[in-house]
Amino acid sequence: MKKVVISVLGTDRPGIVAAVTKVLYENQCNIEEVSQTILQTEFAGIFIASTPHDLQASDLEKRLRDDLRSFGAGVLLRPLGAKEHAATTAPSEPFVVTTNGSDRLGLVAGVAEVMARFGVNITSLKAVFRGGDDPRRNTMIYEVDVPLEIDQHAFRKSLRKKADDLGLDLSIQHRNIFEAIHRV
Repeated sequence: MKKVVISVLGTDRPGIVAAVTKVLYENQCNIEEVSQTILQTEFAGIFIASTPHDLQASDLEKRLRDDLRSFGAGVLLRPLGAKEHAATTAPSEPFVVTTNGSDRLGLVAGVAEVMARFGVNITSLKAVFRGGDDPRRNTMIYEVDVPLEIDQHAFRKSLRKKADDLGLDLSIQHRNIFEAIHRV
């Protein structure tokens, strides 16, 4: 089977996920991964699906566009090449980096730049900015993969310095510890 990546964006309302998954089902596509969220009032969904060999990506995209037109949602579909989904990455450990601070320009860019410089991959990012000086109203949670080969001490030191420069409180925890502490 071939694989495709489908991105769906639009104003949130009930039924968008049902419409996408119905088209995939009707076209014998198997959903392999989904990441979907609501940002303020906007729906954002990314689906990876395997498709039958005889189904053209352009035909699937047209069917999705037709079915999602009534939702006012946009669709972008592209084939996922074998190299892309078979890519190997360096051995790493999962961490959760959390920052809180007053809202201002450059917070995500500053933290992300340090991570990129050390080869740390951001696998998930949730940033909520409510404005103002109350740091509890402005939170960023980065789920990251930290390569085992990097200098962990230098990475933490650089990340803490950047957080200090940006006026952010910073927490770095291994994901297993984060999940154990935050388990309800």
